[in-house]
Amino acid sequence: MTRVALLRAINAGITLQMSELRRIAAELGLANPRTYIASGNLLFDGDHPDAEVKRLLETRLTEHTGKPVTLTLRTPEELAAVAAANPFAEAPGNRVYATFLDNAPPRDTLTNPKHRTVEEIALGPREIYVHYPEGMGRSRLVIPAASAGTARNMNTVAKLAELASS
Repeated sequence: MTRVALLRAINAGITLQMSELRRIAAELGLANPRTYIASGNLLFDGDHPDAEVKRLLETRLTEHTGKPVTLTLRTPEELAAVAAANPFAEAPGNRVYATFLDNAPPRDTLTNPKHRTVEEIALGPREIYVHYPEGMGRSRLVIPAASAGTARNMNTVAKLAELASS
């Protein structure tokens, strides 16, 4: 079974070469490790339990980088479902992000953002969707619950779902 590990803060605070990520994944026994773009997207095959993969990867990557590395895992079907459920599908894919969490977003996620201006926010089962009409880089939006996850734009989500399914 193929799964995707979405690493948090890679190359936005934690430097990690994708070749090193693939090497570490292979050393941990994850089959056919491959990456997509240099932002911490690891695809791999295997039947290891998610909790074990998460623990092994986080521990080893933290040792390797010297900084805490966290990640969340998704199946190809889960990634496809996130893309299909995009509540802002009319917006360009590079202006809509899904923040992937390990658990459901807290109930107050929609009521406690800070510095919100034109951004739109919606919730998924284990995701927070945000539409940044003016671009993520210009936004000062802070969603406290999002700090526990990692964000990918919808173009990346769709590509990961496609790669993981093939």
